[in-house]
Amino acid sequence: MLRVPGSVSDLFSIKAQGADVRIVYSPLDTLKIARENPNKQVVFFGVGFETTAPATAMAVYQAKQAGLTNFSLLVSHVLVPPAMEAILSSPANRVQAFLAAGHVCTVMGFTEYEPLVEKYRVPIVVTGFEPLDILQGIYMAVQQLESGKHELENQYARAVSRQGNLPAQALIGKVFHVVHRKWRGIGEIPRSGLALTEDYQIFDAETRFQVGQLHAEESGECIAGLVLRG
Repeated sequence: MLRVPGSVSDLFSIKAQGADVRIVYSPLDTLKIARENPNKQVVFFGVGFETTAPATAMAVYQAKQAGLTNFSLLVSHVLVPPAMEAILSSPANRVQAFLAAGHVCTVMGFTEYEPLVEKYRVPIVVTGFEPLDILQGIYMAVQQLESGKHELENQYARAVSRQGNLPAQALIGKVFHVVHRKWRGIGEIPRSGLALTEDYQIFDAETRFQVGQLHAEESGECIAGLVLRG
């Protein structure tokens, strides 16, 4: 994320100019920084899919329990199923099947994909990340396409259950609520992102620093939308 272009610069360049930008292993490390620097405002950039959302949720939950007033979150978590539906419903879509990310499904399970399979008649295979996992996932998807089937299969059964990680889901539901989110190269996708609930709104960096209305124009060279649509 350090090199991703922002509206005027990127975090790597800002860090090189002397700003206090740190890479942390876990969102919980940010709480330690906030405790050790009570006179500094510490902002954690929470980005990623459902996989990383539980750790971010735990950080803000613990911040509230500890009464930290110099910690906040810039939340940019997004949800996979709404993005898949946006791709499938696009007239320009050329995607014939999906390998559902195993790490997302370890948290959320895969029940949310079942309506997509039926509505769009597309194979979806929950797949792990080892080379053999990916090859088997592709093989299973191709088998479905060649036989004219559209099913939801779980190649990554050693790590993923249908229900997923229920305690992690409960924590996400306690701290976040679902909102519309703008995706690079696609535009706004309804109910495809997470934002802090009212109980945790005090930790929202957009509100605290009044930057919620800032918008950056996308580069005309960005082809992310075309790639996602196949």
